[in-house]
Amino acid sequence: MLLHKEGKATVITSLLLFFVVNGLAWGFLPHLVAQAVMVVTLVPLCMAINFYRRPARKKVKMEGAIVAPCDGKVVTIEETYEPEVLKTQVLQVSIFMSPFNVHINWFPVGGSVEYYRHHDGNKSAAYLPKSSTENERSSIVIKTRGGQKVLVRQVAGAMARRVVTYAKEGGIVEQSEEMGFIKLGSRVDLYLPIGTQIDVKLKDETTGSQTVLGWLK
Repeated sequence: MLLHKEGKATVITSLLLFFVVNGLAWGFLPHLVAQAVMVVTLVPLCMAINFYRRPARKKVKMEGAIVAPCDGKVVTIEETYEPEVLKTQVLQVSIFMSPFNVHINWFPVGGSVEYYRHHDGNKSAAYLPKSSTENERSSIVIKTRGGQKVLVRQVAGAMARRVVTYAKEGGIVEQSEEMGFIKLGSRVDLYLPIGTQIDVKLKDETTGSQTVLGWLK
């Protein structure tokens, strides 16, 4: 299993602390206490490795398709008004990532990046609707080769401490390429043109860069 570059420093630090603490424990504490220390310190180490894992996945590239930008569960499918940049009625699809999901984000469509902004914000729970406009977030608008505009918003959650985005305004991105990373619980919102065909339902589980959410009109 590979580790994502965003987590290598964290995992290496966790490994060093694990060996130092347990080396001291086994050298100076009673056997049973040292065993307990090992169990207690092994849990956060395993969680860090699991959180920053980088699964091997074949890139999905299908013209007109919208692939899931992250692993998680579909929590929103609704028509809404997007006020930041599109300023029009759109179809919103939101996916919530738990701390146990892979937290890599992928581009759901390919095209040119027309807009990118990072906003500092609150640390509300990512499953709350207000997190899309109040929490730390990054917004990326991609204009597809067919001329449609898709807004992708990375939203930090209550536990998240950093939103990382690789998109650059004016750049060209490919569907299923890595878009960024959100550290700890969070969500990704998609704002799609009205008339987009959605093939998933609420509470469906998604696999980032693999699950087809729907099709642009």
